[in-house]
Amino acid sequence: MKIIAIGRNYVDHAKELNNAVPQKPVFFMKPETALLQKNRPFYYPEFSKEIHYEAEIVIKINKIGKYIEEQFANRYYDEIGIGIDFTARDLQQEQKEKGLPWEIAKAFDNSAPISPFVKLSNYKDIQDINFNLDINKQRVQTGNTKNMLFSVDKIIAYVSQFISLKIGDLIFTGTPAGVGKIKIGDKLEAAIEDQKLLSFEIK
Repeated sequence: MKIIAIGRNYVDHAKELNNAVPQKPVFFMKPETALLQKNRPFYYPEFSKEIHYEAEIVIKINKIGKYIEEQFANRYYDEIGIGIDFTARDLQQEQKEKGLPWEIAKAFDNSAPISPFVKLSNYKDIQDINFNLDINKQRVQTGNTKNMLFSVDKIIAYVSQFISLKIGDLIFTGTPAGVGKIKIGDKLEAAIEDQKLLSFEIK
């Protein structure tokens, strides 16, 4: 199992970080050790002073595929969840300034909290799904998948040119605007439509 995460897939988020809007999907990887499941708490790591939350719709791959055509990509998933892509923004900035890879800021242990998955058939259109993140009962992020720069099917078609997809692989599809810092004591709650699926604390 691997985690493939899409960066800068919502224009407003790219702009809030002063990043260029990409012409092709931008993706990076997280290892399986990044997963944080069953609403377990996230323990703030000692190596960063600026961890940011990024709420994202997550696709679970259900078939093996390579060089998948966009028109057939919908056959490769039937469940979605919501996750957080935690980013050590201070470490990421250091790496960017040096022109170095930034896995150190994205791929650390427990940096990918994930909800249980629900059937995609619960929703009319993968490209019209509302999702949100609350911290301490305050809404900090709202998004709709219709605002993605690159659709889920386009992402699958693009990524599968380079990397074979396997059953159980997860694709984090990008975050809308509103990212920010977490602190010890925060409680994060994430929902798809009106269904709260993820709830955990920062310790």
